[in-house]
Amino acid sequence: MAASVLNSPRAVEVSVFIVRAFIKLRRMIAENKDLSRRIVQIERHLADHDEQIIDLIKAIKQLLKPDPLPKKRRIGY
Repeated sequence: MAASVLNSPRAVEVSVFIVRAFIKLRRMIAENKDLSRRIVQIERHLADHDEQIIDLIKAIKQLLKPDPLPKKRRIGY
């Protein structure tokens, strides 16, 4: 995308390099099923942690809420 904006030979070279890197990464993942499964496991593990962190933040916010003041009883009649 830099090549379309900058329109220089260097920008074209960098864009081609980036595309080739992504293609190589995609091939490596497709060829290595074990790596692919491990990536899926990591994604699931991170998703579990995200849920746990959200629950933890909710609990902390609940603890930080001030308690409502108790109603004062009138003294006398």
